[in-house]
Amino acid sequence: MYHEPVRQAYSSLAEQYIDLFDGEWQANADDLAFIRRHLAGVPGPVLDLGCGPGYWSGYLYSLGVDVTGVDLVPEFIAHARTHHPGPTYRLGSMTESVGAQHAAAGILAWYSTIHLPPPDLVAMLTEFRRLLASSATLVVGFFDSDDHVAEFDHKVLTAYRWPADVLAQHLAQAGFAEVERLQQRIPARPDRIYGAIAARAT
Repeated sequence: MYHEPVRQAYSSLAEQYIDLFDGEWQANADDLAFIRRHLAGVPGPVLDLGCGPGYWSGYLYSLGVDVTGVDLVPEFIAHARTHHPGPTYRLGSMTESVGAQHAAAGILAWYSTIHLPPPDLVAMLTEFRRLLASSATLVVGFFDSDDHVAEFDHKVLTAYRWPADVLAQHLAQAGFAEVERLQQRIPARPDRIYGAIAARAT
């Protein structure tokens, strides 16, 4: 199954990731603002799918969001509960059913879909739409690409770059309308384009 190799890979590096996110790392100001614009004040529960050590769940909670973080790595969930208290945290995979149909007001999938092969990502977008109420918000962070979908050697496990226009097309086919797009290059990683799309469930 898809999630088992991912769980094993991240579990083996859990301590390094935890040290990174709760150490000297600082979230990008544009990322913070983007997530705040689209998920602060939503009228209902928000799912942070692939929440990792809990940084973004904690951030959403600080904005008054009713947030539940879901991750398949036990070490991440244990850390999140201790160091980013407030949100509800659940151990599980976003590739499995994590909520009732049309019950969520928002979903944050911040770089948590990057290891999904293209056919699986397309199916995942359909699952996101099933979870979201009409007019609810999805925010997806991803590695962007100038021209085509391509896999690359992520330090944990094979990951995929998606041209923003292509991802937006798949979002539309899954029942979403794009609201805003963020694309940026960070000097520390000139080999990567970082992207995010906020979309409304139609």
